Amino acid sequence: MENCVARDTITKTKDEIKDETQSTTKSTKVKIVWTNVIFMIILHVMGVYGMLLLPKLKFLTMTWVLFCYIYGGIGVTMGAHRLWAHRSYKAMWPLRLILMLANSMAAQNDIFEWARDHRVHHKYAETDADPHNANRGFFFAHMGWLLQKKHPDVITKGKGLDLSDLYADKIVMFQRRYFKTISFTMCVVVPTAVPYLWGESLWLAYFTAFASRYVWLLHATWSVNSFAHMFGDKPYDVNINPAENNLVTFFSCGEGFHNYHHTFPQDYSTSEFGTKSNVTTRIINFFAWIGWAYDRKTIPKDVIIKRMQRTGKLRSVEPGHEQLQ
Repeated sequence: MENCVARDTITKTKDEIKDETQSTTKSTKVKIVWTNVIFMIILHVMGVYGMLLLPKLKFLTMTWVLFCYIYGGIGVTMGAHRLWAHRSYKAMWPLRLILMLANSMAAQNDIFEWARDHRVHHKYAETDADPHNANRGFFFAHMGWLLQKKHPDVITKGKGLDLSDLYADKIVMFQRRYFKTISFTMCVVVPTAVPYLWGESLWLAYFTAFASRYVWLLHATWSVNSFAHMFGDKPYDVNINPAENNLVTFFSCGEGFHNYHHTFPQDYSTSEFGTKSNVTTRIINFFAWIGWAYDRKTIPKDVIIKRMQRTGKLRSVEPGHEQLQ
């Protein structure tokens, strides 16, 4: 693949190397954030109502809802996750601007906070410092972590990370400074207003292109933290919770290859199989083709096989007898 930089596990950044010393036994009193609970209840009621309205939409509006879902989705997967959290590829400023707006449409916290929390998640996976520690149960990992105060360890460990690259990114800091305004515009106003241009009612547009689409995208992202940390195959490392989950891959634009991702977090594709079932990787490759994305980092096949022999499904296979798809 052109314009790709090969790296192996020894080139993980400091924040990608899991800290095995962090405690998983501490307990802390759960402090529920009731404003978040009430907001989520109202949002989900609106989202379900919006789903009931989908058959009434014009074809253009249905297409618009799907576009907003994918555009917002890549704002998380291609932007906050692969570009800003893992720095697995680099992007020219026009692409970073496009991804910042997409991330604002997703409205899942600003890029700075999302990337910081995700780096903590990788470094302290399944410990008290993990924002959505799957060892605390499915609901907590899925969405419960957003309905209560963060564990003190999450905050403490987050302050210890090197976030200089995020502070230096003017687009990231601009979004952080004006996040409420930008996210309200991109997540609520734009999805609702655009269908009005071709005669769709604002009522239908609001409950479908905003509410229902927003709820679906939230759960797609959350499913990576819950389903993909509890259910699926573990071909690369059987000792960790993250697993390969095809259903999560489908709904999250390619983020379900999670056993691979936690084993090789620096790979821009988050998968051994490149563009297979990976919408986000295809889009990154397109922007690489036009010169807006570059320095895409990949893992050499021999490094993958050696890791699988050491911790994965090839542990009992003699060297030279590997049969990978």
